[in-house]
Amino acid sequence: MSALTPVERDQRRRLRRRQEAIRWSIRVLLVVLVFSLGVALGQAIQDNPRPGRTVTSDRTLRIPTGGAEGSTITP
Repeated sequence: MSALTPVERDQRRRLRRRQEAIRWSIRVLLVVLVFSLGVALGQAIQDNPRPGRTVTSDRTLRIPTGGAEGSTITP
C-alpha cells in the first residue's frame, strides 16, 4: 500500500475541485441556455397573429381637386 504525500493529496483535491467547478459551470450554462430558448420561443409564439383572426386597417385617401385649396366647384 502506498501512501500519498501531502503534496499529492493537495494536488488531487485541487484537481477534484476544478473538475467539480467545471461540471457545475456546464450545468448552469445549460440551464441558462434552455431558459433563454424557452423565453425566445414564448415571444415568437406570442408575436405571431392567430389564424382566422380578421385584421382591419384604416387609410384615408386624399384626392387632389382641380381648384385651389378651399375653392368650390359649381356646375
